[in-house]
Amino acid sequence: MADVTTDAQKYLDQFHDLIQKLGAADPGFAGALMEFVKQAEKPGALTTKTKELMSIALGVAARCPFCIAFHVKNAIGEGATKKEILESCLVAALMGGGPAVAYIKYAIDACDQFGAK
Repeated sequence: MADVTTDAQKYLDQFHDLIQKLGAADPGFAGALMEFVKQAEKPGALTTKTKELMSIALGVAARCPFCIAFHVKNAIGEGATKKEILESCLVAALMGGGPAVAYIKYAIDACDQFGAK
């Protein structure tokens, strides 16, 4: 059987490259986008970790490997465990059906590549 491991770091690098290109083309837009992310994920009634887990679930439901890589890495940085990340993916599967289940593969690979405990 062929190896179907996804390269989460590649998706993350491509996302960061996109943001840099957008920043070169339109610094105001790129800056506003990143500030929006920062504001949406800052701690409040919910912790940043909880918001990252929500973002992973939404990334899986939306079938966005770039989002999954970005938010899995951030969630791990906020102390999320592999079990917590996978549980957020199960909620995504509940809401997103079979196609979302397939995208859990991206989250599992990102957990492995980014060192989730």
